Amino acid sequence: MLTGRTAVITGGAQGIGLAIARTFAEHGARIAIGDLDETKAKEAAAGLPNEAIGIGCNVTDSEDVARLLEAAVEAFGSLDIMVNNAGITRDATMRKMTEDQFDQVVQVHLRGCWNGTRLAAGIMRDNGGGSIINMSSISGKVGFIGQTNYSAAKAGIVGLSKAAAKEVAHLGVRVNVIQPGLIRTAMTAAMPETAWDQKMAEIPMQRAGEPEEVASVALFYASDLSSYMTGTVAEVTGGRHI
Repeated sequence: MLTGRTAVITGGAQGIGLAIARTFAEHGARIAIGDLDETKAKEAAAGLPNEAIGIGCNVTDSEDVARLLEAAVEAFGSLDIMVNNAGITRDATMRKMTEDQFDQVVQVHLRGCWNGTRLAAGIMRDNGGGSIINMSSISGKVGFIGQTNYSAAKAGIVGLSKAAAKEVAHLGVRVNVIQPGLIRTAMTAAMPETAWDQKMAEIPMQRAGEPEEVASVALFYASDLSSYMTGTVAEVTGGRHI
């Protein structure tokens, strides 16, 4: 489904990002993984079943993101798919959250997504189009206690993506959003059992999702199967908060 295309994935060395990289590679894409940890990015790239490179990238730095995209184009000759997935959490109630904790999360998620969307769209518009996939969260739809920073950033990604989609649609560049719910990753595995059980109780399908189930939706958005879709939001939540 993606043979001959190049995909860049930020935060792609682990978790959902790595699952997306693996799924894209299995469907023929050449992969550039960007991650704050360059060693892990290179290790992840080496384990993929197709051509891949790993690059150190701080998504809050536009020059770093530009270098990542340039490396992908130099290595593989094109930029066809961009997945803005890099993220962090700094959870705390408003009373306890510091300004730095708020700023860090907004910088990585929202500014990082803007850097990736803006720079990728600039390359794609000159080359006939492409697909940009921005990772939000169900937290950006409903808001969770202790996540005023994260919920704000993830909601902002939806607005950013819709505005960007309108700006570049006529140039063949599509921008869509995925909002995962409770997905079984190392980060969610570290949750207290009471928090996990509370979230599970909210899921009509009565199970957590797997990273590969998010990756398959990303594959849909990356491929021609979604060729007439832009500015949309896909909730991958098992029915949670519908």
